[in-house]
This record gives sequence, C-alpha cells and structure tokens, in this order.
Amino acid sequence: MATSPRLEKIAPGNFDAAIALKVHPRQEHLVAPVVKSLAEAYVHPGVAWPRLILDGDRLVGFLMAFFDIDFAGDGTGADIRSGLWRLNIAAGEQGRGYGRFAVQAVAAEIRRRGGTRLTACWHPGEEGPEDFYLRLGFRLTGETSGDQRVGELELT
Repeated sequence: MATSPRLEKIAPGNFDAAIALKVHPRQEHLVAPVVKSLAEAYVHPGVAWPRLILDGDRLVGFLMAFFDIDFAGDGTGADIRSGLWRLNIAAGEQGRGYGRFAVQAVAAEIRRRGGTRLTACWHPGEEGPEDFYLRLGFRLTGETSGDQRVGELELT
C-alpha cells in the first residue's frame, strides 16, 4: 500500500469509477459486480452500507456491509447479524492488504455500533476467498447461504 487506505461513500463524482471496478477475470463468477451491489443498496435503503476503498486517490476496491439484520426472521431478535455483504478488490490490487483493511474497517464499524461478531459469506472453490477469510480468523459456522459458506469472526 502506497498510503493509508480509506473508505469513501459512493457519490455522483465517483460513481462511474465505482461501477468500472473489476475483479480478476477468474473471480468474476464468485462475486457480483459493483453495479449490482449498488442496485441492491438502492432497493435495501438503511440496510446496505456501500463504500469504495481508496489508496490516496486510487480506487482499489469496493465493499458493502450490513448491520443489525434479523436472520431468524421471526421478530424475536434471536439471531441479529452484521457483516460483510460484498468485497471486490480490483484485479491489479489484490495481495496488497486492501482486503484485510476492508474487513478491519467493517469490524471497526460493527464494534462502534455495539456488535461483537462479523459475518461473511463466500463461494468455496479454487479461486474463492475462503483461505483469505480463514487466515483473518473467521470460522466456518456450518451454515450455507445458497451455494455460499458462512463464516463468523468474533470481535474482541
């Protein structure tokens, strides 16, 4: 990393750059493009937390988080989760610590909101990010979300 990475909200001035961000071609089947994430953020206002990851003025990635969602869906609040919904690191920027920064930034926001765990889902497979998440301390929960594995990171 050349400078300290930072998060930035999506705005009219950076929208075109955001939707142009591409992951490595071998990973395109593993994560939705930024434009789909922004559409989901639009139809789920107050749930999605989309942010660009910048290093100086250079766009290096995109993340979308969620906070305090009732996964039980029964209104009891028995399974409230916060976590990382999407993580797209630009093809030429992978392996430089930006993914780790993104997870740490979401963890910090969850802690700030009073949360104690970070949930993430990922596609298994050779090009998938499972090793990345496990190295960061995530543990598999045994759950799946569609064809994705679910992992959790306890925040201390």
